[in-house]
Amino acid sequence: MKLASYLLQGQRSYGVVMPEGIIDLGRRLGSRYADLKALLAADALDEVKPFLKFGVDHDIHRVTYLPVIESPEKILCVGMNYADKRKEFDQHNPAPTLFVRFADSQTGHNSPVIKPQHSCEFDYEGELAVIIGKGGVNIAAADALSHVAGYSCYMDGSVRDWQHTWFTAGKNWPQTGAFGPWMTTADEISDPHNLAIRTWLNGRMVQEDNTSSMIHKVADLIEYISTFTSLNAGDVIITGSPGGVGKKRTPPLFMKPGDRIEVEIERIGHLSNVIVEARAPQTIHAAAH
Repeated sequence: MKLASYLLQGQRSYGVVMPEGIIDLGRRLGSRYADLKALLAADALDEVKPFLKFGVDHDIHRVTYLPVIESPEKILCVGMNYADKRKEFDQHNPAPTLFVRFADSQTGHNSPVIKPQHSCEFDYEGELAVIIGKGGVNIAAADALSHVAGYSCYMDGSVRDWQHTWFTAGKNWPQTGAFGPWMTTADEISDPHNLAIRTWLNGRMVQEDNTSSMIHKVADLIEYISTFTSLNAGDVIITGSPGGVGKKRTPPLFMKPGDRIEVEIERIGHLSNVIVEARAPQTIHAAAH
């Protein structure tokens, strides 16, 4: 199944994406499971299956896609996890490189990705996102994939000129991470390490690899992360970007307003967004006393 979160006529919902449209699960299950994260937390994916025989409720072109999981408790990102990327950045540390994203740094499929005003180096990174379905701590690698609800595409936009000695400042500007269009459930992906992954900038392919090139595999990442923090349903692990990023090109290639950035992962989905310039921030003045 392909499950998406979306906005329609001002109302948030979630549903099953079919070729002919969307089956509205929020209308049918929303009284019990307010959103997709709640559905996963209740281990209630089986309750969706009876609705698959019904007709669709919405034209797919009428909805505004939201991030697949709007408010994950944790978004954990893995850096330097593809062989070519490690070569580009001369990275030799064998341990996983981890950093965090905040939920408000995300946006959905077909929604604008915002280039920060304070950046001249807004870079693209196409990645496989892993959505946790069953939480836990100290999860063994042998059991880890049974904790995965599904997979999605992620464009982990990087504000390179704000990635100083750590990644946090360069990864958390509003609407710099695109997540979607949907989650493809894990039962449709027998091996997350046999998927072609590609990124296009204005129709030009700028990244191409296979998830088999990951240094740290999905199961190993879940084991590693769950050793030091609990994983919960709806948490997201972004598993790293292939080589070919703009920062390491000659000359460098960065995203600018008007550009279209796309990430496609075989059997999972095709994520597309247009870059826009950030609006000038408003200054908030303290009231006079």
